[in-house]
Amino acid sequence: MKCPYCGHLDNKVVDSRLNKESTITRRRRKCEACERRFTTYERLEVTMPMLIKKDGRRETWDRNKVVNGLKKACEKRPVSMEEVEDFVDSLERDLQDMGEREIPVKLVGARLMDGLRNLDEVAYVRFASVYRQFKDLNEFMDELKGLLGAQEDDAAAS
Repeated sequence: MKCPYCGHLDNKVVDSRLNKESTITRRRRKCEACERRFTTYERLEVTMPMLIKKDGRRETWDRNKVVNGLKKACEKRPVSMEEVEDFVDSLERDLQDMGEREIPVKLVGARLMDGLRNLDEVAYVRFASVYRQFKDLNEFMDELKGLLGAQEDDAAAS
């Protein structure tokens, strides 16, 4: 591992820890040359299915693209980065468990929308407005009415 400060290749692992799900290893390292400390994260590399876009193009899974989209939707909302990361971890496991080599992007979008609806309704509406590309205010209002109707159905069932 190259030191981010001096570029030296020799370093020593000072501490290693696993996250709660044992999927990421956090390592504290100390450079042998400049003696500064830095942190690295190791994540098991798994093969994700290819995404089939609406126009038929194939695209590789990009976790950062998904996380950044969710961060924008959840901006200034009471949703922690940990919740976003956990949500994306869960989504990735679900997609891997499907065992498919290729999946339509529409399926991923639907899973994201369902998860966001449970995470934060405002973030859900923000994401939906971009994902579904509402053409006008009426389409936006229809989505809000559907969300409010679902809330009333949940309240009546309780």
